[in-house]
Amino acid sequence: MLDDVLGPSLDVLFCGINPGMTSAATGHHFARPGNRFWPALHLSGFTPRRLAPSEQHLLPSYGLGITNIVARPSAKASELTRDELVAGGERLAVLAAEARPRILAVLGVSAYRVAFARPKATVGPQEHDLAGTPVWVLPNPSGLNARWSLDAIASELARLRSHLG
Repeated sequence: MLDDVLGPSLDVLFCGINPGMTSAATGHHFARPGNRFWPALHLSGFTPRRLAPSEQHLLPSYGLGITNIVARPSAKASELTRDELVAGGERLAVLAAEARPRILAVLGVSAYRVAFARPKATVGPQEHDLAGTPVWVLPNPSGLNARWSLDAIASELARLRSHLG
């Protein structure tokens, strides 16, 4: 199990799909070499420097947190079942109600579509909220996601950041 990174007064709670094997082994989110979350977070202006996965504990000082839809680690997100994603979405609604971030940012449109029964969702702000929390969908930063470059992922994170004001 990978612990959530939470704190008071979160601006953004980032939500990955599920931990990869490297993250599960290290206890750090987005820990696999080649994952673009940490560089994109910095390039978008959310952090003043590129943080290492082992520095995830610093995120709440920037108003940021991390969780996952599904707790079970896997080599690929495609190994998750529909039932796991739906159950994870229900757990995430409870967490959003408790943590009360300004925005819940889900990193992975395909998993989001399944977990929340939103088959036509696209990257960007969503029309519905989750437990009173606005939802924003971002590209999956996994190195396995060849559709999105680091610069494009950072650009989407910057768009979210500018929305926060």
